[in-house]
Amino acid sequence: MSGFDTTRWSVILRAGGSGNDARDALGVLCRRYRPPVLAYLKRRIRSEAEAEDLAQAFFERVLEHRLYDRADPGRGRFRTFLLTALVNFLHDEHDRNTSLKRGDGAAHDSIEQDEPFREGVADTAGPVREFERNWALALLDAALERLREESERAGKRALFESLQPYVLEPAEHDDYQVLAARLGVKANTVAVGVYRLRQRLRYHVREELRETVQSGADLDLELSALREALGAAVGD
Repeated sequence: MSGFDTTRWSVILRAGGSGNDARDALGVLCRRYRPPVLAYLKRRIRSEAEAEDLAQAFFERVLEHRLYDRADPGRGRFRTFLLTALVNFLHDEHDRNTSLKRGDGAAHDSIEQDEPFREGVADTAGPVREFERNWALALLDAALERLREESERAGKRALFESLQPYVLEPAEHDDYQVLAARLGVKANTVAVGVYRLRQRLRYHVREELRETVQSGADLDLELSALREALGAAVGD
C-alpha cells in the first residue's frame, strides 16, 4: 500500500459506510469544506442569505444522494471533485428552478449561470478564485491546528501561541527583541523558534494536501495551486 492509499479520500469512502464512523466522516466533510463552498456561492448568488441556504442544500444533497459514493480516488484531486459536484448542483438547481417558474412553485431565481467547471481548463472567474482561496485558507487552518496540537503534546503550547503570529507573517524590525524580553530569552532564540515552526507548518501543509490527492504528481500540482491561491510559498 502506497503512502497515498490512506488519504482524505478514505474519509469519503468511510462516509459511504454506516454507523458512528460514517457519521463522523460526514461531519468532517461538511465542517472542513463548507467555507470554500460558501465562498463560491456568495460570488455566484446575489443574496447572501440565499447563498447560505444553497450551501446547506448542497451538503444535504451530498448526504441524501450519497455523492461521496461516486468519488473516485483514481481520478485525482478531491478539490476538483468537490468543485465539480458543486457546479453540477447549481446547474441542477437552475434546471429545477426553470421548471418551477413554468408552474406555481417557488424557485431560487438569483442563480447566475456560467460555463461548467472542467478539470484542466484555466478558470479565472471570481467564484472559482474564491473557492480556491477559501479552500487554501481552510487547509492552512487545518495545518496550523495540527501544529498547535503537536506543540501541545510536546508541552510547548504557550510558546507556540507566543510565536504563532510570526509563523505566517514576517516580523517587524524589533518584534523579536520585544517578544524575547517578555519571554526572558534571547532574540535569536525567538528567531530560531519561529523558523522551526515554519518548517513544521510546511510539513503539515504537505500532509494535509497529501490527504486530498492520490499521487505525488497530484501533490505537486496542489502545492502549486495552494501557493497561487495564497500568494505565498507555503510548502516550499
